[in-house]
Amino acid sequence: MDKIRVGIVTASDRASAGVYEDISGVAIMDTLKEYLKNELEFLYRCVPDERTRIESALMDLADEGCDLIVTTGGTGPAPRDVTPEATEAVCEKILPGFGELMRQVSLRYVPTAILSRQTAGICKKSLIINLPGKPKSIRECLDAVFPAVPYCIDLIGGRYMITDEEVIEAFRPKAK
Repeated sequence: MDKIRVGIVTASDRASAGVYEDISGVAIMDTLKEYLKNELEFLYRCVPDERTRIESALMDLADEGCDLIVTTGGTGPAPRDVTPEATEAVCEKILPGFGELMRQVSLRYVPTAILSRQTAGICKKSLIINLPGKPKSIRECLDAVFPAVPYCIDLIGGRYMITDEEVIEAFRPKAK
């Protein structure tokens, strides 16, 4: 069974300055540990809400061979929320369906989900997914989009992910 390399990027001025603990990055790791049977290697970065710092972290993690890079924070409309712009700058392909589905799911819980600008894209052989900053929202969004993640990673040449089907089921089209 392949070991999966996962990059985690928390974009937060306060968490990166040590003002508070990054619970969002931990929530992503905990969720992925539940979803996947593979051994996971996490490469973690906590950076300020600065586009160049976020872009650099994303590129470094793609260069380090991460199959999946998940960001948290910086997806709202505030002036320092620049994670989607950083993601779009480093990706060769944008996958807008991820953001569309995450917003649709989040709207079931909060009307302000329309303010969220999450997206996803391909950088080298890494799938990058932007998530919101709250652990509850992180789980709701990952539950929605993760069934498509293993097949996407297959298509871009990444390592083979095996999900715990009692927790979440990956969708892979059947061969003809």
